[in-house]
Amino acid sequence: QVQLVESGGGLVQPGGSLRLSCAASGATRDVFATAWFRQAPGKEREGVSGILNKRSAGGRYQTYYATSVRGRFTISRDNVKNVVYLEMNDLRVEDTAVYYCATGARSMTIAGVLETENYDSWGQGTQVTVSS
Repeated sequence: QVQLVESGGGLVQPGGSLRLSCAASGATRDVFATAWFRQAPGKEREGVSGILNKRSAGGRYQTYYATSVRGRFTISRDNVKNVVYLEMNDLRVEDTAVYYCATGARSMTIAGVLETENYDSWGQGTQVTVSS
């Protein structure tokens, strides 16, 4: 089992930036992918961005983004610290939600990293509010 703790949420004005952190402990060697999800009031949880835990043949970590955040959000990882980051720029009111970090041990395609059923460990969430 993997334990996850998110941090970095807060209140920001439209156009502002935040960086979320997801610190992992426990069985981190079994993790295949780590992803960020979000859930706004009255809406279903949706995938935001994901990153595989191992480098591809080209030496980079494969990443995937929801269309709504592509070009504004950047996911990255520090394997030494076991932390995954989500850099969020040009934030919009519609980005307001509780953001959750999750890890999955099962193998998945890069397109599958935003599917909730592929994840078995979840953090407690961190609130991001974008408002003027």
